Amino acid sequence: MTSVAAGWRLVRRALIWQVVAVAVLALAFAPVGAAWSLAALAGGGAIAVGGALSGALALGGGVGPATGALMRMVLGLAVKWLVVVVALVLAVGVARLPALAALAGVVVALVVQMLAMAGVTRYGKH
Repeated sequence: MTSVAAGWRLVRRALIWQVVAVAVLALAFAPVGAAWSLAALAGGGAIAVGGALSGALALGGGVGPATGALMRMVLGLAVKWLVVVVALVLAVGVARLPALAALAGVVVALVVQMLAMAGVTRYGKH
């Protein structure tokens, strides 16, 4: 398996786990109110979408010179955090959703992303 194929596999795995974890968080906030659930979905969804875009940009060029790969990675990270900032401004600043729930979504999605990228599963490393 090439490094690009392994990278795509990691992006997919992280995205799936992020969607599941953020959905569980949104359900946990449901008794508090719909606004809290939406805020958690906005925060966590921004990380998931940003991560998917980052992966697509970073891995989209295939295997090539290190300079090009590094530039794609930097561009991917910049796009990811731009998506996150815009989503949080829209959710908290414009829609007036609870900031705590939005940040909880961000934290949950980032923690799950780190675990998925590290290859940690329920039974340990694979």
